[in-house]
Amino acid sequence: MDRTKIADALGGESQGQEITIAGWVRTVRHSKGGFSFIALNDGSCFAQIQVVADNTLANYDSEILHLTAGCSVIASGKLVASEGKNQSVEIQSTEIRVIGKSDAEKYPIQPKRHSFEYLRTQGHLRSRTNTFGAVARVRNRICSAIHEFFQQRGFLYVHTPIITTSDCEGAGEQFNVTTLQMNDIPRNDDGGVDFSQDFFARPTYLTVSGQLEVEPYCCSLGDVYTFGPTFRAENSNTPRHLAEFWMVEPELAFADLQCDMDLAEAFLKHIFRAVLEDCREDMQFFNERIDKTVIETLTHVIESDFERVTYTKAIEILTQTDRKWEYPVEWGCDLQTEHERFLTEEVFNAPVILTDYPRGIKPFYMRCNDDKKTVAAMDVLVPKIGEIIGGSQREERLDVLLKRMEQCGMDISEYWWYIDLRKYGTIPHAGFGLGLERTVQFATGMANIRDVIPYPRTPRNAEF
Repeated sequence: MDRTKIADALGGESQGQEITIAGWVRTVRHSKGGFSFIALNDGSCFAQIQVVADNTLANYDSEILHLTAGCSVIASGKLVASEGKNQSVEIQSTEIRVIGKSDAEKYPIQPKRHSFEYLRTQGHLRSRTNTFGAVARVRNRICSAIHEFFQQRGFLYVHTPIITTSDCEGAGEQFNVTTLQMNDIPRNDDGGVDFSQDFFARPTYLTVSGQLEVEPYCCSLGDVYTFGPTFRAENSNTPRHLAEFWMVEPELAFADLQCDMDLAEAFLKHIFRAVLEDCREDMQFFNERIDKTVIETLTHVIESDFERVTYTKAIEILTQTDRKWEYPVEWGCDLQTEHERFLTEEVFNAPVILTDYPRGIKPFYMRCNDDKKTVAAMDVLVPKIGEIIGGSQREERLDVLLKRMEQCGMDISEYWWYIDLRKYGTIPHAGFGLGLERTVQFATGMANIRDVIPYPRTPRNAEF
C-alpha cells in the first residue's frame, strides 16, 4: 500500500492529488444530508485530518455509519482545500476500508479528557491520546538529537552491558539477576548463597550506569558515549523516580572538568533547540495545556550562558538567605531540589553548573582536587527540576584511585580491569550522565516522570 502519512498530507504538497491514508478514528460526525466527517490520526503529527465520506460509498450504511472512536481505517480520496475551520485540507473519500472495529461502549479512550492517573492504567492505549502522542514524538526527537550531537562531533557509540557485576554509584540499590529458584536456593557450608550454581557463577545485577564499562573504550578509542536502559532498586515512590530509565553517558578522552562542562552546556542547548524547531505543534500543545511557560523556559536555557559556581559558594549563598529550608543546609550536605531551584530561578536566573563537591558525598571514581576535601565533579541545574546532568573528571592517578577505593570499603579485586586502565597508558578523561526521562519531563512540562516513558517501572508496579 502506497500510504501517505497524515503529517505529509497536511503539508498540502499533495493537494489536488489522489492519496491513501490510514489511521485511527478520533471522532466521527454524521449529518442528515448523507455525509460523515471522520477525524483520523496516525501518530505522525499532533493534528488529525478530516475525511469526508458520502452515502454513495458502497459500505456507507453497513460500516461507515457505525464507525466509532478507536476504529482503524484506510481511506483513499482526493486531497482538497477544506471549507471547515482549523484545517487547511481534507480528503474527499472515494473508498474507506474499515480494518479494525472498536466497541464504542468498552473502548477505554473515549473522546473526552481522562486523568493521567487513569491513563497509566491504560499503558497499551494511552499513546492514542493527544498528550501521550506528543510526549512520544518529543521523546523520539530528543533521542535522535542525542545521537546527532555526538555523531557530529566524532563520538563513537558503544553498547555497554545491561548485566554487570559492578556497582558504579556504590549505593547498593541494584536488582539481582539470577536463575536460581527462590524456593530452593543452594547454600554454602556457611549458609550463604552458593552462586557457583547460578548462571554466571557469581552475583550479577542490572546495571545502574554504563560509565565504568565505557571508560575502557574512551581510553583506547577516544571520545565515546553509551545510551541505554539503567536500573535502580530505589524504593522511591515520587513523581521524579523510576526503577527503569534511559541514560546517555559520554566520556571524553584527554579532557578535564572544564571540557566536561563545555560539552554538557552545548549538549543541552542542542537538544532543546531541536525540540523547539522540529516539534512545534507538540510543544505548542504542552505550552497551552500542560505548562504555559515551557517554551519560554527552553528558549531561556538555549539563550543563556550557564553560570559556573563552586559548591562552596553555593552553600554560602544558601545559608545567608532568609529562606527557611525543608532540608537544612551546611557544607558537606547533598543539595536538594529546593536548593537547586532557588539557585537557578531566584539567584542567577539561568542554568547553573555547580562544581567541586565534597569528596565524601561523591563516588570513588571522581578525581580528587588538590585541597583533598573536594572532587572535580559537576552538576548541571536547570529551572523547575534542578539537577539534570551529573558528571566529573575521572581519577586517572593509580595511587589516588586505590586509596580512594580502600576508603570506600570496596573489593579492589573485583575492579582489577578498571584499575588496569590506570596502569597502562592512563589519561585524563571526564564524562557525565543525563537521564532521558528527566530531560523529556523538563522539555514537555509533564509533572510526573511516569508519564514520559511508555511503560513506567516503579515500586510495586510492573504492569504491561
